[in-house]
Amino acid sequence: MPRAGPCILLVDDSPENREALIRALRKTGFAGRICACGDGDAALDFLNRRGAYAYDQDAPPPRIILLDLNLPGTGGLAVLRHVKQQQELRSIPVIMLSTSGDPRDIDACYRAGANSYVQRRSGTDALQRLVRCLKEYWMDTVVFPGDGGT
Repeated sequence: MPRAGPCILLVDDSPENREALIRALRKTGFAGRICACGDGDAALDFLNRRGAYAYDQDAPPPRIILLDLNLPGTGGLAVLRHVKQQQELRSIPVIMLSTSGDPRDIDACYRAGANSYVQRRSGTDALQRLVRCLKEYWMDTVVFPGDGGT
């Protein structure tokens, strides 16, 4: 599989949300891979290159992870904790996405190591603005390890 540009891991249990996020990312001009998982267990398999993802042992880790907080099975908070506890994964920025504005959820995510917590708003325009901001900051502005500082 060709690897043009960086990979984003999108983890959301709603097929509609995943498809809308993918469409919005493509509209911003993001040309990298978008790998999507529908639950926390699949995300952990992807990140650890096991199960259905064992074939891709040499693939670089995702550049960023867009992670839904409320997932069936292994929840988003547990996935976040796993990422931040693994030496080879902890430098990956994790952006939590949730409709929840509960301060306890927000606090728990930041305490577990989230790099950002974004409360989703309804509507296509709000989603497009959100994704454009995420792309401009995380993909166009931030310098990642191995990118060089120029």
